[in-house]
Amino acid sequence: MTQHRSTRPSPNHRKAALWALALCAMAPTFAAQPLAAQTQDDVLSAEILPGWRDAAGHYMTALHLRLAPGWKTYWRAPGSAGIPPVFDWSGSRNLGQVRLMWPSPTVIRTNGMQSIGYLDDLILPIALTPADPSAPLDVALRIDLGICHDICMPATLTLTAHLSGPGAPDAAITAALAARPRSPSEAGLTAITCDVTPIADGLHLTAHLTLPDQGGSETVVVETADPTVWVAEAASSRAGPRLTAATDLVATSGAPFALDRSGVTVTVLSPGQSVEIKGCPAP
Repeated sequence: MTQHRSTRPSPNHRKAALWALALCAMAPTFAAQPLAAQTQDDVLSAEILPGWRDAAGHYMTALHLRLAPGWKTYWRAPGSAGIPPVFDWSGSRNLGQVRLMWPSPTVIRTNGMQSIGYLDDLILPIALTPADPSAPLDVALRIDLGICHDICMPATLTLTAHLSGPGAPDAAITAALAARPRSPSEAGLTAITCDVTPIADGLHLTAHLTLPDQGGSETVVVETADPTVWVAEAASSRAGPRLTAATDLVATSGAPFALDRSGVTVTVLSPGQSVEIKGCPAP
């Protein structure tokens, strides 16, 4: 590996650069249509679907984002041209645990850049566990996210919900749950290993999967347990049942680091479906 890797900007600087790029792309649009500026309220609305309480005492709810036609928002790992959403639950009362249950996203390629997210509409199932099962749960959620069409803008949502009682089944939440990634066994995975080698400013990771062809174009996304680690867009190739994906992991320290292999998630995206694999052991 060449030494120029150490000159990469930090993750925060990279995100700032992406927003600057988006703003530059906006300029011709604003110049041509000075009266057509749009606000967040013009293109985005949101609500918490209350859903139901399951036998284990969890509230199965969902975040429903409605976007204007052609607009998109981003998955938890949004790709090189996306902004990940940030969730703040600190204003909630009697909230013990939160589990986001992402449906399979779409790979979107625009002007040579890849982003991963959702077009027009997103129902994100969320399992909420009250700290005290005998008391109601008051949800106060703030979300900072990016939304894009021909232009991009940061958005902030503040949502509340009062949850008590058994609730009722919701077909929209059920459908979103059914659209979650398949398990490794459901997809036919029989083996996965990761080679990890140090580079000037982090690690180079190569994942080897024995996995049947998932159909259509396959995109591999690698995540780590540490959200401050920047993960490059993976380059992948397939030879029969063997899928290989290589990427670089860059920490804020700008130096090689100890990787928690159990915290690595490898997701293989293909049209209309995905498979999510937790952990990537050494060969």
